[in-house]
Amino acid sequence: MPGMAWLSIAIVAEVIATTALKASDGFRNALPSVVTGVGYFIAFWCMSQAMRTVPVGIVYAIWSGVGIVLITAIAWVLYRQILDVPGLVGIGLILAGVIVIQVFSKATA
Repeated sequence: MPGMAWLSIAIVAEVIATTALKASDGFRNALPSVVTGVGYFIAFWCMSQAMRTVPVGIVYAIWSGVGIVLITAIAWVLYRQILDVPGLVGIGLILAGVIVIQVFSKATA
C-alpha cells in the first residue's frame, strides 16, 4: 500500500482516538478509553508504515495539519466548541499549508 494511503488511515484512526479521548472523561468511561488506546495504536502503526516511503517531515506535517483541521471541525459539531475569526484564520492557514505540501512539494512523491 502506498505511503499516503497508510497516512490517510493513520489520520482517520487518530481523529477517532482523539474524539474518543474527549468522551473518555479523563479515562473514567471504559468504552471511549479503549477506543482511544486502540485508535492511537492503529494510528501510530499506520504512520510508521507511511514513513517507510514518505519523508518523516512530510508525514508529520500532513498528519498534524489534517488532524488539527478535522478535530476542530468535529469539536465544533459535537461539542459546540466554536472558533472566533482569528481561530478560523489560523485553521485556514494550517489547511493551506497542507495543500501547498500536497500540490507543490516533490518530497511527497
